Amino acid sequence: MTQAGFIIYREKPSQPVVLVRPDGVKYYAWRHPENVSWYQEPDIDIILVENPMPGPWQAFGKITPENKIKVLSNLSVQLDYLPESLYAGETVKFTARLMQGKNLLKDRDFLHRVKLNVTFTQYLENEEEVKEVHRPQPVSLGDFNDDGTLLDEKPGDGVFTVAIPVDVKPGKYRVRVATGNGVFFRAVEKQVLVYPNPLMVTFNQSFNAEKAHQLVVQSDEVSIEAGSLAAQVEITNPEGEKQAFQGVAGEGKTDVIVNLNKASEPGRFSWSGWVYATDKLEGRGLMFTLPEHSFAQTDFSEVEKAEAERLAKEAERKRLEEEKRIEEEKAAARQQAIIMIVAGNVVILLLFFGVMFFLRWRKKKKAAAEEEENNLAVPPPDDEKKD
Repeated sequence: MTQAGFIIYREKPSQPVVLVRPDGVKYYAWRHPENVSWYQEPDIDIILVENPMPGPWQAFGKITPENKIKVLSNLSVQLDYLPESLYAGETVKFTARLMQGKNLLKDRDFLHRVKLNVTFTQYLENEEEVKEVHRPQPVSLGDFNDDGTLLDEKPGDGVFTVAIPVDVKPGKYRVRVATGNGVFFRAVEKQVLVYPNPLMVTFNQSFNAEKAHQLVVQSDEVSIEAGSLAAQVEITNPEGEKQAFQGVAGEGKTDVIVNLNKASEPGRFSWSGWVYATDKLEGRGLMFTLPEHSFAQTDFSEVEKAEAERLAKEAERKRLEEEKRIEEEKAAARQQAIIMIVAGNVVILLLFFGVMFFLRWRKKKKAAAEEEENNLAVPPPDDEKKD
């Protein structure tokens, strides 16, 4: 299949041109066959024709005096090395090149309208046998331009240098790198495996004005080469001022600690950063972006005042509790003493009544004995003697 691309510059503003085939058939922006794609702006038409008819083509309209008509053909996209194994959370850099035949396409007017899009779609065996509604949906990880911004080194040179965050879950994916501008579309696909993030990042906030915040990065020793970790962290203060801090892992170490600024002025702060490492299996350089996080830092003079107030309240509470405990112990002791006194008095009364009862019983018994003894000593009456 061959293609012909026409870039036609018009006066601004003006209506789209009329494109005429070599046999005289006319194509319009609003009426043309399916093998024609038409992109228009107030001063330009970009037209792509699949399997164009051989011969001279013409364009009619308010074309600029320079009569700029450019013809493009044999357009393709080439992708530089993209690793087959990636890590979730990694930011991977690669380069895509827009080619015209064997050469880079360097037409800036065409390129500044071309975007490069990267999508990840979960891999599915025999996907064509699955209903479309049940197929995995592609996840777009970014749109990029050949405009010299971000990592792109030079605008309009046909080379797209991009860094995509692998913000997907671990698994197998189809990666599609596509370029297009509404009429031109080319794509390259490949399969990749995304492994779990090999890093564990912990931010230790300080609550002491004399102690610094810390960022601790620990790595999976199976995936990351020991001693290869390096981290950079940016702290942004409430006024928007940034301060950078770095840390490097020691030889043979699988973690790195970055000491940040001390917890001094109050307000809301934020931090973000990057972690660099080396893949243990492939020796590939890795970069992980640490997204922005925020934290609040209080006024430590107020904290100290509040702490002093808390300690004073705690001491007062303990004092009152101790006084209450002492009073309760005294009350318990008084109650026990009263109980002892009452019990003692009861015992004394019982003893007293017991003694009195015993004495009365003894007295009665003695009186009965004496009475019986007296009865035995008295002589019987006279009538008893006569008998």
